[in-house]
Amino acid sequence: MNLRNKIKLESLINKIIIVLISVFLLSLITFFMSRLAPGDPLASYYGDRVERMSTAERMHAYERLGLDGPIIGQYFKWLKAALSGDFGISFKYKQNVMTVIAGRLLNTLLLGGIGFVITFGLALLLAVACAYRENSLADRIICRIGTITSCIPEFWLSLVLILFFAVMWHLLPSSGAYAIGRANDIGSRIEHLILPLIVVVMSHLWYYAYMLRNKLLEEIRQEYVLLARAKGISKRNVMWKHCVRNLMPTMIAIMAISMNHILEGTYIVEMVFSYPGIGTLSFESAKYHDYNMLMVLTVITGIVVIIGNIIGQTISEKIDQRMKAQDKMKDLMEIVSHREMMDDASK
Repeated sequence: MNLRNKIKLESLINKIIIVLISVFLLSLITFFMSRLAPGDPLASYYGDRVERMSTAERMHAYERLGLDGPIIGQYFKWLKAALSGDFGISFKYKQNVMTVIAGRLLNTLLLGGIGFVITFGLALLLAVACAYRENSLADRIICRIGTITSCIPEFWLSLVLILFFAVMWHLLPSSGAYAIGRANDIGSRIEHLILPLIVVVMSHLWYYAYMLRNKLLEEIRQEYVLLARAKGISKRNVMWKHCVRNLMPTMIAIMAISMNHILEGTYIVEMVFSYPGIGTLSFESAKYHDYNMLMVLTVITGIVVIIGNIIGQTISEKIDQRMKAQDKMKDLMEIVSHREMMDDASK
């Protein structure tokens, strides 16, 4: 194994260790905070019957659900079962945790995934449009409108859309992922996705569009762009074939880091629209002290966020290395040019 491969292997191992330690700490903190929060988890599992239980019955119920003994002992008991693939049952739904999550996961993937793609697709187009006509009237108007829309809270925008499109105009549904009995109807799913998608996209679009716009403006001011323009290459071709192409690594890094930002917004939108996804499930698990469900959802979300940040950091490191290499090359060219000028002067 050569030195480069050895360094890559060590870097990969270090990142895996970081992920494992981060997930362990996240699960530990979540476990302790959920157990110490006020409320009775037996109410989620037994409902009103818990009020009629005797002391002996309550103790038996705690033991059955794994809630007896010291908290640290409960944690390692849960961790041992989780490592073997047993995540327990949901107190609220009386089913295996993974079964409940599997039924909601597709809905969140549709809303979050489509919203993610649309957000960055439109952000790139807006960034190119603004950078292409920097400081023009259109650029200033887009910047002002984008700044205003990015400051609107997601829950408020959701309520406004529900008021107009669902309550007043009866054009679109206000809740759910599909109409009753039409889970396989693509048209019904699209109809229920429109309002939540608008909120997800509008809440994040300008934040990333403005970031990409500034990066593009930096790229436009590079020397190679001036050289290309001097050679007669049109501004449009330079923008798309060179500037946007060089922006792609930076954009991918931003996309990786932004997973937690858009994921958080998706969860909020799901709760407002009563959209049956992972976000709504997370809220319910915290509200009803559904410990097993809350643990799995927190760990899954944490893994997605941590891995996204590591991917973004890795890409950023490669970009920085490329930029450092370019700077070193410029310095070297300046030194060579200076020496040639000195030689010419001495002659």
